[in-house]
This record gives sequence, C-alpha cells and structure tokens, in this order.
Amino acid sequence: MTRVLRFLATWTISVAFATASAAWAVTYTQVDYPGAAATTLNGGPNPQGTAVGTWTDSSGVVHGLTYNAYTKHFTSFDPPGSVATTPNFITPEGIIVGVYTDSAGVEHGFILANGHYQTVDYPGAAGTALDGVSPLGELVGFECDDTACTHFHSFKRSVTGHFSAPFDPPGAAISEPATENLSGVIVGGYWTVAPPQTQFLHGYVLRNGTYTTIDYPGTTSGTFCGGNNLWNHIVGQWVDSSGAFHSFLLKDGNYTSFDPPGATGGSIAAGINVFDVIVGISADSAGNVHGYVRMP
Repeated sequence: MTRVLRFLATWTISVAFATASAAWAVTYTQVDYPGAAATTLNGGPNPQGTAVGTWTDSSGVVHGLTYNAYTKHFTSFDPPGSVATTPNFITPEGIIVGVYTDSAGVEHGFILANGHYQTVDYPGAAGTALDGVSPLGELVGFECDDTACTHFHSFKRSVTGHFSAPFDPPGAAISEPATENLSGVIVGGYWTVAPPQTQFLHGYVLRNGTYTTIDYPGTTSGTFCGGNNLWNHIVGQWVDSSGAFHSFLLKDGNYTSFDPPGATGGSIAAGINVFDVIVGISADSAGNVHGYVRMP
C-alpha cells in the first residue's frame, strides 16, 4: 500500500472534526479532477506550480494526475501495466516519481521523464515505491519486506543507480522517506511498532547522517513529515486526540496547524515548494476526498 493510500485507509474522515487556523494572506483552492470519485495532491508543486496526485474513477481505479495551480490544467496518466498509480513527487524539470501496482498486486517504483517510463525495483524486495527525487537526481523511497507491504524501510538510490542498504531512524520498526531537498536533507516518518499492533507515528529529519524526530506539539497519536523545500521548511500531518488529521507547517522552528476551509473531515499537507506553496489532501464532512493548494 502506498504512502497516501496508507494514510487514507486509517483516516477517520467521517467522524473527526477539525478546527482551521486563520492566517493572513493565505488562500486555498480545492482541487477535484473532473468526474472523479476522489482526488489527492501528493507532491510538489514544482516552481512552475505543477503538483502530482491521484484521481479515482467510478470503478474505484486510482490513476495518476498532474495539476497546475496557476493554469488549473489537469493531465491523467498511468504507467504501462498499472492497475493503480500513485505519483508522489515532481521536479522543476517535470520528472515524476511514484509507485504503481501491477495485475499481480506487486508494487513498483516508477520514473516518468520526457514521456518515457522507467520501472525501479529495489533488489530482492517484495515491493518498491519512490517518494522523491533530489535536484541532483538521488531517489528516495521505501522497499517492502512482504507482498502486502506491512513492513517497509527507507532507501536511497544514487544518480549512478546504486541502492543504499535499507535504513530506519533509531527505534523504528518501519519507516518511509518523503522528499530530499538540494542540501540532501530527507524528511519522512517512522513507526515504533509494525502493524498490526497499535503503532505511534513520528516524523523524522535526516541531515548529514543525523536523525531528528519530529512530533507535533501535544500530539498523542502521530506525526508525519510529508515534504520539505530548499529552505528546510517542512510540511506534514499530525493527529489530535480524537483521531483527526490536520496539516502543519514547520518554519524557522515554529509550528502552524491548518486545515483548508470545509475540511471538517481533516487534512494532510503533502508537499511544499521554494515559494512556500503547499499542496495536500482534505476531506469534507461527507467523507469526500479533495486535493488542495495553499498559497502563502
């Protein structure tokens, strides 16, 4: 199961109610792919304003999409052989990375560059997903120990194609990276206990070989760092005591919690660019899932 779908599967959309935080000069746009049963924005946007995400058709099939926050233009895509597609990140050059599931139920990482797809599989893994690519071309993702992908670990792949050994923050049972910025700083999340036991989720930052745990102040349920930018501003989601998900921004040491208007079912911040434009996922009181764009 991919990063975003894993969160949605545990998201108490229909019962949790969020309180939005007000901020000066901030505007939100709800994003819905035409005719979709659900829409998500999972990563980006790049400096040109293009984000990547998913849309779900009437048959329940999940497809990849791009969305430009300035032109409002959508495109839909799926790698060859995909029965479910989840793109997670887009570079300034328009290179997209993510994960797709084949007809046998196996997850594969993919790269989409200049209209051409490349499949990426971690050697010997039961499944692979790509979550981000640095401006220098280093990939980050996670590899699965089992076909259901309930046990997974972070990895990096160099520009030359060399895979690192799987890695986890200290004390982690399983982990997943989200993005890597130009400075080589990786953000993501880790669980101290693997499923199916009750698990507490922490965000992590990996900088120069040193891990820092990120827990939103006061959370008793979990934090995940979903993206970072060149300035090391971090976005993600935290879970309150009722089980509701909220977006957050960690900037210059200060946390800001927010939810888009109408997101009474909660929200997830999934990406941030160099201009602090944020994209993510929200849910309304009826459980309908939407993408959102937050302009600073």
